[in-house]
Amino acid sequence: MTETQTATRKWMCVTCGWIYDPEIGDPDGGIPPGTAFEDIPSDWFCPVCGARPKDFEPYED
Repeated sequence: MTETQTATRKWMCVTCGWIYDPEIGDPDGGIPPGTAFEDIPSDWFCPVCGARPKDFEPYED
């Protein structure tokens, strides 16, 4: 996988199914658009259920 594909890869919360899209980010959670999932701080949490980044897995459209 190329660096560009990794930076634009979506991630899904395994707890609730919410999709993190790096193009959108999570502005309400302090994550600006364009932020790769790998660059999200470990204290960030899913805006729907509160799960941590370790509870996400790569998502394929």
